[in-house]
Amino acid sequence: MKKFLVLLLAAVMLLSVCSFSAIAEDPIKISIYYSDNSTLPYKETWRTISYLEEKYNVDLVFEPIPMTDYGTKVTNVLQSQGDDTPDVILGTSTNGGNAALALNGGAYAINTNPDWTPNFNARVEEFGLTEAVNMLKLGDGNLYYMPQLFDKPFYDGGLILRQDYLEKKGFDAPKTFDDLYVILKAYKEDYPDSIPLTSIVNIYVLQRMTMPAFGISVGRSTSTGTRVLSWDYENQKYFAGALSDNYKEYIRFFSKLYKEGLLDPEFKQDDAAATRKLATGLSMAVYGYYDQIGGWEGASEIEGLDLNMYPSLAGPCGAHHQPKSSVGNGILFPAKTMQRPDFEQVVRKIDEVFFSEDAAKVWCLGVEGETYTMDGDKVVFNDDIMSHENQEGIYKYMQNAFGCGCDGTQVVWYNAREMTKYDENYSRINAEVAAMGDVIQYVPATPAFDDEAAEEASLLQTALADAFFVWDDAFMRGTKDIDADWAEYEAELKDKGIDEFVDLYNQYNKYQ
Repeated sequence: MKKFLVLLLAAVMLLSVCSFSAIAEDPIKISIYYSDNSTLPYKETWRTISYLEEKYNVDLVFEPIPMTDYGTKVTNVLQSQGDDTPDVILGTSTNGGNAALALNGGAYAINTNPDWTPNFNARVEEFGLTEAVNMLKLGDGNLYYMPQLFDKPFYDGGLILRQDYLEKKGFDAPKTFDDLYVILKAYKEDYPDSIPLTSIVNIYVLQRMTMPAFGISVGRSTSTGTRVLSWDYENQKYFAGALSDNYKEYIRFFSKLYKEGLLDPEFKQDDAAATRKLATGLSMAVYGYYDQIGGWEGASEIEGLDLNMYPSLAGPCGAHHQPKSSVGNGILFPAKTMQRPDFEQVVRKIDEVFFSEDAAKVWCLGVEGETYTMDGDKVVFNDDIMSHENQEGIYKYMQNAFGCGCDGTQVVWYNAREMTKYDENYSRINAEVAAMGDVIQYVPATPAFDDEAAEEASLLQTALADAFFVWDDAFMRGTKDIDADWAEYEAELKDKGIDEFVDLYNQYNKYQ
C-alpha cells in the first residue's frame, strides 16, 4: 500500500507539472516607437522580430514614425504622457530638450533597479563602457535611457562616387573638398543637365557627415543635440557653432556648389529618387552608406558603373567625419509605462530582447540555421543571402529582408561580427580610415543639468533651432547671402538667446 501511494503521488505530481506547463502564459504586449528610415522601411515580416517574440514570449507592437518627424513626436509624447504614449521609445536619448523632460519626471531612471537590466549591465561591463555610460547621467545622477553599445565605432558611411568616372578622367581619389569640387565641376561640364552631388533622405545626412571637417556640427543631426552649438575638441567646451567663422566657411562652399548646379536642389527625397539619379547618371556622388551601393549599382543600366566609398575628406579643420561614440541613442521608458502593473516584467523583457547575448546575435545575423550556419568560428550565410552579394550587398539585403543590422532596433554592435556582412573592400576602407587617426571623433556627453537649467535650455533650444533651420536653408540655396545678411542672422540668434544658451551648456559642462 505504501509503495502504491508513493507511485500514485508521483503520478499526480507529474500530471500537475505537465498541466501547468501546457498552460502557456500570454505574451507580454509592449508598444514601441520606431524611427522609420525611408531607405530602410520597417516591415512587419522581419524574422528578427518574430523569432525574438517567440523566444522571449513577448508581443512587440511597433509604430513606425518617419525619422524626419521622430524627434518632435518623441518630445511631444514625453511632454503629454497621454493615451498615445508608447511603452518604449527606441532610438532616442536625453540630449537636448529631452533632458528637461526626463528630469521633470517624463522618463524612468534605468539605474533605479539595476537588477531588472542584467543583460544591459553585462554588455556595458563586457565592452568596458561603465565610464562612458555614467557620462550620460543627468544632473540628478540618474540614467534615463539604455544607450546603444559599440565595442568600437566604425566608418559605415561617407562620400560615395563613381570610381569608373574617376578612372576614365584620370582623377586621383579625392582627399579634400577642393578635390571634390574639381570632380563635380568636370562631371557637370561633361553632362550639363546633371546634378553631380545628391543626398539621401534629407540634406542633414550630408551635413552631419561633412560639417566636422569644417570644425562644426549643427542642424538636425548635431552631435551635441543642441542644433546650434558645437563642441571644441581641443578646449573641451561648447561654442556657438551656428555663428562661427567655421559655419561661414562651410556655407560658402556648399552654397557655391548649389549656385553652380553641382548640388541637388532636392534637399529632401525618398530612396527611390536618389536611386534613380545615381542609377541613370543624373548624379555621380552622394553622402550615404556603404550598404546602399549594391542597390544603386543593381538599379543601373549604365555599363561599367562602379560606385565606391572613400575615406573622409579633409576640410579646414582636418579629415573628420560624423562624430560617433561607443554609446549612442537607445531605449527609453516614458513615465506613463511605470503605471503598468507588470512594469518590472516589461523592463526585463526589453532588456532580454535587445541586450542579451542571444538577441544581440539575432539582430545582427538573423536566426542560426535559417540565415546562417557556423563553420567553426566562421559565419556562413545561406545561398539566398550570398546570391545578393554582388547586387545590393549582403548587409543591405539582410536589413530589408530580415531586419538585421538596423540602427533603430540593434543596440549591441560587435565590429568583427558586423564585418562578416561586408566585402574585403569595406574592410580595406575601414583600415585606411583607422590609419588616418581621429577621423571619427567622440560625441560630447550631455551636460549635468538640474531640472531648472534643463528646462531653460530646452526653451532656448526650441526658439534657436526654429530660426536656424530657416536661415540655414536660405544660406544654402543662396536666397540669403552669408556676408550681406550675416548681421541680421546673427542679431536674430542673439536676440533668441544663443549667448545665454552656450553659457548655460558650459556652466554644466561635465568636462570642466
